[in-house]
Amino acid sequence: MEDNIKGCINRDALFSSETEDYRMPMEPDADDDVLLRMRTAKGNVDHVYYVEDKAEVEMTKARSDELFDYYEYEITVGTDQVLYHFKVVSEQDVCLYNRLGPTQDGQPCFDFKITPGFHTPEWAKGAVMYQIFVDRFCNGDESNDVESYEYVYIGRPVQKVTEWDRYPAAMDVGYFYGGDLQGIWDKLDYIKRLGVEAIYLNPVFVSPSNHKYDCQDYEHIDPHFARIEKDGGGLVRPDATDNREADRYVQRSAGKENLEASDAFFARFVEEVHKRGMRVILDGVFNHCGSFNKWLDAEGIYEHSGDYEAGAYESKSSPYHSFFQFHDDSDEAWPYNRTYDGWWGHDTLPKLNYENSEKLVEYILNVARKWVSPPYSIDGWRLDVAADLGHTAEYNHEFWRRFRQAVKEANPEALILAEHYGDPASWLEGDQWDSIMNYDAFMEPVTWFLTGMEKHSDSYNGGIWGDGEAFFNAMGYHMSRMQTNTVMTAMNQLSNHDHSRFLTRTNQMVGRIQTAGPEKAGHNIKPCVFREAVVIQMTWPGAPTLYYGDEAGVCGWTDPDSRRTYPWGKEDLELIEFHRYMTGIHRKIPVFRKGALKPLLAGYQKIAYGRMFGKYQAVAVISNSPDSQTMDIPVWQLGVTDDMVLGRPILTTETGYNAGVMLYRVKNGILKLNMPPYSAAVFVSRPDEFYPVVDSRFADDAAAAMEK
Repeated sequence: MEDNIKGCINRDALFSSETEDYRMPMEPDADDDVLLRMRTAKGNVDHVYYVEDKAEVEMTKARSDELFDYYEYEITVGTDQVLYHFKVVSEQDVCLYNRLGPTQDGQPCFDFKITPGFHTPEWAKGAVMYQIFVDRFCNGDESNDVESYEYVYIGRPVQKVTEWDRYPAAMDVGYFYGGDLQGIWDKLDYIKRLGVEAIYLNPVFVSPSNHKYDCQDYEHIDPHFARIEKDGGGLVRPDATDNREADRYVQRSAGKENLEASDAFFARFVEEVHKRGMRVILDGVFNHCGSFNKWLDAEGIYEHSGDYEAGAYESKSSPYHSFFQFHDDSDEAWPYNRTYDGWWGHDTLPKLNYENSEKLVEYILNVARKWVSPPYSIDGWRLDVAADLGHTAEYNHEFWRRFRQAVKEANPEALILAEHYGDPASWLEGDQWDSIMNYDAFMEPVTWFLTGMEKHSDSYNGGIWGDGEAFFNAMGYHMSRMQTNTVMTAMNQLSNHDHSRFLTRTNQMVGRIQTAGPEKAGHNIKPCVFREAVVIQMTWPGAPTLYYGDEAGVCGWTDPDSRRTYPWGKEDLELIEFHRYMTGIHRKIPVFRKGALKPLLAGYQKIAYGRMFGKYQAVAVISNSPDSQTMDIPVWQLGVTDDMVLGRPILTTETGYNAGVMLYRVKNGILKLNMPPYSAAVFVSRPDEFYPVVDSRFADDAAAAMEK
């Protein structure tokens, strides 16, 4: 540990957080007593103050250990949100401490925050998740496959792809590979062995596209993903441009027998997932629907069926007229009024008109309740373009407050997380979302640091490639806009259906499928850099979320190329085993699920950070350089002392990885390492508790080897 200089605050020793080691309880309710804790170097400071709304109260030194003093103060929270930070004084030296760490900046937006009554589901904190784009994962039931010329979508007949490993087309939305829920069911053992705790499915409700973000019927599972009990009717002609003859699609997608059978199958599917100790999250696309939607029926599917009420496109007297905003609302505009408002101007994506239709609001809230309740009992919603819903920011927040209330009343343990770019703070105040898909505070900083690439592979920035300081600054700033219980439940992804595959980003090549061709997405990739990214993913605060096929070595430019099929029979088995080992480390070591985070070292092409939880500490070290690097990691900042043994359960290298625990000693509070090129390593305290075969007597031999 660094020596304390009289009169100077040892800022590296200062620490507090919103985790349960430093705020007890971590998620208090109104009227709870809350104990707050602040750590300083032992014997280093004169006073520590709790500061709330410019009022200062001196804290009491409650205990000390070999390295640190711990100051405490207890408050009683009411119903209002509490913002606080700490002030530390040593003679003339004064500094503040907030969510950014030691600082002179006392802006309230960086204060620690208590929101009484705000609880995020315990099961989701640090949960390993697995995202599946259903059409491309596994075809378990060929009888429900979309057929070529079954219907017309965006002006052309849809096509069934018969070659499972064919690259996606540049205009891909009308091409179907046949993946379905039965295929996922068939692979549940594989998913479970991968260490997955929750499966997130891209949309599964009735929809005409392969991505299904243009919902046709929110109340039913798509029979093409589940069960077709009653079939028949003709296909459209190869030159068809509308759906007047799409009899088979009408029967399949709107026939009551198929919808009821598909819903029942989905209930059994979720039950099977739950039996295996995993959970299910569904995609909710509530900002807009699709032109096929039964409330609008701009494609005439339900008019053709004859079993449904008229859609708002067909008749002004439709019971769903208020669900959409028509720019020409005169009587003469009907039938077949195409002046409805489309999201971003797309008439295939009609925007839902919540402000002017309480009936629509209740319909959607009932949808939200239905699927989290028996017999389906899903475990959460992922909300598509959630910040876009409604026509004003005020109404957007009002709707999501009602949505949260409806969902949590039906299933208090359901997770609500949203797709969001930018500052999410106003939605994460405890009354709307639980968390977000973590682009700004995970995917982007990791991508920039390790590859210099933008997340779509649309640009390269060599200036921030390998900049460890920029990495921590970006992470720190964006994480400070989220309360810690929302950070712990954030979906931390390296890839997903909207962005290029991370493995492709490692080639540092700007491109898309239209410009570079699909083959180039796999050229000059660096699996060693990908392994570094996975180590960060499994050791950073949040819910590490794998995008199907990443673990098997799938490449791809941004949408639609990132939606390639899972390569059954052609997987990178070593990469799968690496992911399995890393999810095991994440789940086995308590610090990675709920521990506090502390940056330890930042330089060019290198970072190190620590996690702390109770009596446990862990360190992650990343060296993204083509050359070996010597690093001195100040692990004393985590409370690691020289009499402790650290175990290293994983070391990745340029050519592979070394799994198995090696032991290390710390000297003068420093863990001295010689990291190989393109490597990452994890170190944990008390390794014998997690790896019983470890014998700490060998740690001295390891230390001697490291010094050589």
